[in-house]
Amino acid sequence: MPLVFVNLLQTTGTKGGIEIYARELYRHLGEQPGEFSFIGYGSSELMKRDHSWFPGEVIDSGISGENRLTWAFGELFSVARAARRSGADLIHGPAMFGPLHPPVPVVISVHDLLYFSHPELMQTKLFTEPVKWMERRGAAAATRLITISEYSASAIRRYLGFPDDRIDVIPLAGRAPDPVVTPGATRASDLFLAIGQRSPYKDFETIVRAWTHIPESDRPRLVITGSHGDDPLVPLVERLGLQRWVELKSWVPTEELTDLFATATALIDSTLATGFSLPTLEAMGIGLPVILADTEVFREVGADAADYFSAGNPADLARAVQSLSQDPERRGELTRLGLARASQFSWEAVAARTLDSFREALQQA
Repeated sequence: MPLVFVNLLQTTGTKGGIEIYARELYRHLGEQPGEFSFIGYGSSELMKRDHSWFPGEVIDSGISGENRLTWAFGELFSVARAARRSGADLIHGPAMFGPLHPPVPVVISVHDLLYFSHPELMQTKLFTEPVKWMERRGAAAATRLITISEYSASAIRRYLGFPDDRIDVIPLAGRAPDPVVTPGATRASDLFLAIGQRSPYKDFETIVRAWTHIPESDRPRLVITGSHGDDPLVPLVERLGLQRWVELKSWVPTEELTDLFATATALIDSTLATGFSLPTLEAMGIGLPVILADTEVFREVGADAADYFSAGNPADLARAVQSLSQDPERRGELTRLGLARASQFSWEAVAARTLDSFREALQQA
C-alpha cells in the first residue's frame, strides 16, 4: 500500500481557503477504499488543534507555520528529510509548495499564482520574490501539479512553464453549513453580506463605496465579516458616513455566520484575483444568491447562476445591489440556478480525482 506523506506546515488555523481544502480533501480521502495510507507532517500550531479529520498519524514537525523563516526552511528541506525517514512513496503538498530535493515523487496543489499575476495586490510585498522563487523551485521538482480551475491552470502554464499533460484541474466544492440551512429559506430583501480577511485583492473598498451610490431611501444593510485585529475599513466607513448601514465584524462564530447565510439577501464577492471561489459555491448550495465581480475565474465558477458587476466599479455594484433588492423574481431565479450549479461540485469527486493524480505520479516515477 503506497504511503503518502502530506505536508501540513501551512495548516495553522489562519490560512482560510487553503486550510479548508486540506481538511475537506483528507476527510473525504479517509472515506475512500484503502488503496493508500497517509501520514501528516503538522505545524506546531496544528498539533494544538483538532486534526482528527486527517486519516492517519500526524507527526509534530516542531515548525511554526506562522514564522516565515522557519516555515520556509521546513518547506524546502525538512519535509523531504521527514518523508525519507517515514518511508513515504509520494509527497503531497496541498498548500502551494514542495521540497527542493524530494526523495520520492511529489504532487503539489497550486491554488493560484497571485504573486506572479497580481503582485501589486499582495499584502506582504516584501515576500513576493521569495515566494515566487519557492513556487518555481517546488514546481520544478514536482511530478504533477493539481490546480483548482482552468484559470489557474493557464497561469501555471504561463508563469511556471509546467507541461500541460502533468497538470490536473480539479475544481473544489462547497461545504454544507453546520448547523444545516434549509435551501431557499425566507430571506430579507435588505441585508447584503461579504466575508473574508482584509487583503487588498479582496477589494472590500469597492463594496463599501458602492453604498454611497445607493440613495438613502433605498440603501440596504451591509455586513462584512472576517477582519483580523484593527479593521482597515473602519476609517473608510466613518469618512463616508455609512455607519447606519454598514456593520463591520471580525471572525464570527459558526452559528452567527450560518444565520447570516440563512437570512441575507445575497452574498457579494468583489475579489479582484483568486484561483476559485469557495464562498460562491457554499452560498449557492443553500440557495443564497450571489453577486460577483465580473472576472474570468468567477465566470468559471458561477456561470449563469450569479449576477455580475464590473470589477472595481462601485457604481456598477450599486446598480446590481439595487436591482436584486427590488426584484424578488430574480432572487428566486438565482436561488434555483445556484442550487443546480452547486450540485455539480462535490468533495467526493475532488478526493477521487486527487487519487487519480497520485496514481499517475507513481506511474511516472
